[in-house]
Amino acid sequence: MAGSTFGRAFRITTWGESHGKGIGVVIDGCPAGLPLTEEDIQPYMDRRKPGQSRYATHRQESDSVLIMSGTFEGKTTGTPISLMIINTDQHSADYSALKDVYRPGHGDFTYDQKYGFRDYRGGGRSSGRETVGRVAAGAVACRLLREFGIEVMAWTSAIGPIRARTFDRDEIRKNPLCMPDAQAATRASAYLGRCMSEKNSAGGIIECRATGVMPGLGDPVFDKLDARLAQAIMSIGAVKGVEIGDGFAAAEHTGRDDNDGFTTDENGVIRPTSNHGGGMLAGISDGADIFLRCAVKATPSIAQAQNTVHTDGTPVRIEVRGRHDPVIVPRAVVVVESMTAIVLADALLTGTTARLDTVKRAWNR
Repeated sequence: MAGSTFGRAFRITTWGESHGKGIGVVIDGCPAGLPLTEEDIQPYMDRRKPGQSRYATHRQESDSVLIMSGTFEGKTTGTPISLMIINTDQHSADYSALKDVYRPGHGDFTYDQKYGFRDYRGGGRSSGRETVGRVAAGAVACRLLREFGIEVMAWTSAIGPIRARTFDRDEIRKNPLCMPDAQAATRASAYLGRCMSEKNSAGGIIECRATGVMPGLGDPVFDKLDARLAQAIMSIGAVKGVEIGDGFAAAEHTGRDDNDGFTTDENGVIRPTSNHGGGMLAGISDGADIFLRCAVKATPSIAQAQNTVHTDGTPVRIEVRGRHDPVIVPRAVVVVESMTAIVLADALLTGTTARLDTVKRAWNR
């Protein structure tokens, strides 16, 4: 299967299935000497793991990460870093009734058409559980970025029609929906309660900001930084749309309104005066905060009766049973954060070859 590897200098390959023995990621290109232990990675895994609230699947997985290679005495060695998470709570029997049925909103039909075979136990590689490996790699990327003063943070800005109107950074970790607005989180909880009582699900919007990003990251034309970010975020299974900076609102702006001017700060450093472009111009970072948002669709596994067909085309009505999130958004926040960090780490390392003087400094020449 192609498509499981992402990145150029900081390169990740995720592996494993939802109901297989384990799941994980191999990271290639992480520089040697980076302090890294399982304790650096586990907090990210804990933010994504199931069973933490009534709004998450009741599948009980500790998602304990194991560093299998690539570190020695608490530091990276420069060789591939292999991270593994053992699956311990698979209920494959929950899916036995669906093995010959195409579930609406899932990859069952398309995987069958492409490969002539599919793993019906939770979707295999198309399952949201594939993102465990992304989050593990994202934790390593975040650890690398911190060495350069770069911080990546994501949050839920909307659940269904309920939007956050205020921003309290501390509130994001205080409520199970990861919203920065306590009142909005309360209203969103009530909305989700109604969805759940109707055996339905909800979607939402995640926003992400990276601060401390230096100007000059990214490459022109096909490898623009915003293009790589859009690809990375769109590769998350439930994401159906991505906006960078002002996004679609930019279509309503005039050039005077949309252009980001420049000035110098008190230290003589050139800075943008606004950030309509989301921290990037011509696909290269301009020193402003990187900002993006993405739309996450409602969980397709719902207990309401839905029309579909058997693999032989025979019509059938199904109700999807098992353990499923009524809303994916809160657990996807750290996935968006992780993919953003992976792109920035890759751009940081790739950028070291862009100028001769940089290469000479690296080799003391």
